[in-house]
Amino acid sequence: MCAALIGGMDRLKRDYMRAAKDGGVTLRCFNGSERGIADQLGSPDMLIIFTNMVSHEARKKALAVAKNRNIPLHMLHSCGVSSLRDCLEKNTRT
Repeated sequence: MCAALIGGMDRLKRDYMRAAKDGGVTLRCFNGSERGIADQLGSPDMLIIFTNMVSHEARKKALAVAKNRNIPLHMLHSCGVSSLRDCLEKNTRT
């Protein structure tokens, strides 16, 4: 499974990646300020947005991409590693 994370803290990127890998998920991280974020997303199986650490414009574009490409979307206010881990665990169960 591949997930895309938009937002979060740059200093925690390594921890986000490790938590996802431990859960069997390949994670692509975007800090939310990149231009052309819609083109960079690709086709993830899941899109996660940390709403407290992302620009309004990046959030708006990510929402549009998720809707147009029918990608499951999860919006979390907290940008902690445990929040990401909980979200991945809840949404990757088979």
